[in-house]
Amino acid sequence: MSYKIGLVGKPSVGKSTFFNAATMNDVPEGAYPFTTIDPSMGEAYVRVDCAAPEFDHTCTPNHGYCTEGVRFVPTKLVDVAGLVPGAHEGKGLGNQFLTDLNEADVLVHVVDFTGETDLEGEPTEDHDPREDIDFLEDELDMWYLDILEKGIERYRSGYHGEDKAIEDDLAEQMSAFKINADEIKQVVLALDLELDPDTWDDEDREALAREIRIRTKPMLIAANKMDTPAAQENWEPITEDPEYEHLTFVPVSAHAEKALKNGNEQGVLDYRPGDEEFTVTADLPEEKAAGLEQIREFVTDFGGTGVQQALETALFEELGAIAVFPGARKPQEDGTFLQDCFVLPDGSTAEDFAYFLHTDIGEGFLHAHDVRTERQIGADTELDHRDVVEITTTN
Repeated sequence: MSYKIGLVGKPSVGKSTFFNAATMNDVPEGAYPFTTIDPSMGEAYVRVDCAAPEFDHTCTPNHGYCTEGVRFVPTKLVDVAGLVPGAHEGKGLGNQFLTDLNEADVLVHVVDFTGETDLEGEPTEDHDPREDIDFLEDELDMWYLDILEKGIERYRSGYHGEDKAIEDDLAEQMSAFKINADEIKQVVLALDLELDPDTWDDEDREALAREIRIRTKPMLIAANKMDTPAAQENWEPITEDPEYEHLTFVPVSAHAEKALKNGNEQGVLDYRPGDEEFTVTADLPEEKAAGLEQIREFVTDFGGTGVQQALETALFEELGAIAVFPGARKPQEDGTFLQDCFVLPDGSTAEDFAYFLHTDIGEGFLHAHDVRTERQIGADTELDHRDVVEITTTN
C-alpha cells in the first residue's frame, strides 16, 4: 500500500461514517485477513479490472480480493482529525493535524452538502457548503504561505552570489511538500511573476502559495448526504461555480454505503462495493425494506453511493496513479496467478517497478516483459494502467 488517502472534514458532516463504510471488512468471512492499522488509519480498497480473465485464468490475490472480474486493491485511508479555525496557527490539534494531513498523498474533503451544519458542526439552517470548502482551502493556503515566507526570508538573508536562485531556497524550505526547484520555477513563471521575491506583493505571495498547494496537495470534494433533497438543490450551484474549477466533486451518501455493507454482511442483501445495484435476499420488516428502496433510487440515479468512486477518483484521476500486476509468462507450478496488484505513480518505468518490488530486484534488473504481448521492454519503458509485467533480474 504505497499511497495514503487523507480524509478530512469538520465535525458532523459524515466523515466518520465515510471512514467506517470505506474500511469495513468487505472480504468473505474467514477467507482473508483484515487489520485496522491504528485508530486513525484503516485499509480501504480501490477497484481495478482484473487482468486474469484475459488469460482465461483465475487470480489468487495475496492482498485484497477479487469478485466477478473486479480486483479490490488495498490502499491506506487516514482519518485526519482536528480541523478547526486557526489550525495553521497551531490551534486545536493544529500542528498534529497539519502533520497528519501532509503525510497524505491526496485529500478527500467530506462536505455536508445539505447546509444543515455550521462551521463548528452544529445544527443550523441555510449554511452555504461553499464556506466549508473555502475554510479548509484557506487554512491550507495560510499554512503554505507561512512556509513560503520563511523560504523568502532564507533567500534574503543568504549570500546573493551569481548562481543564487529563489526557487532553490523555496524548494529547500518547502521540501516537505515534495516539490523541487524546477517545479517551483514553473509555478512562478506560470503566474507571470519574476524570479525575484522583491517584486512580489502580498497578493502575489498568496497566489503563489495557493498554486503550490493545489499542485502538491490534490483534493477532491466528497459531496455527502446527496441522498437528500437539500443537498441535491445545492449540487448544481456549487459544482458549476467558476471559483471551484480546480476541484473535482463526487456525489456521496456515506450512510447508504454503510447500510448496504451492513446488509451484505448480515446476509440480507447482495452488494458489491461501488455497484449501482444490489439484490435483497431476505424478507425484511416494512420499514427497513422501504429504507432500502430509497437507497436503491439514489444509487441508481447517481451510479452508486459515491464512496468507492471518491476513493478511486482521488487516486487514479487526481493523483494520476496506475495499477500494475506482477506477472509471469509461464504458469506457476503451484497454481498461483496474479497474486499482487500494486498502485504506482503515473510515468513509472519498468525499472521503477522492479525497485518498487524490492531493492535487490531493481539493482539486478536486466529487462522486463509485457506478459500480454510477450514483448521485451527496457528499463525506461513507461508502464500503463493494468499492465502485467514480468521482471527478469540477476538477483
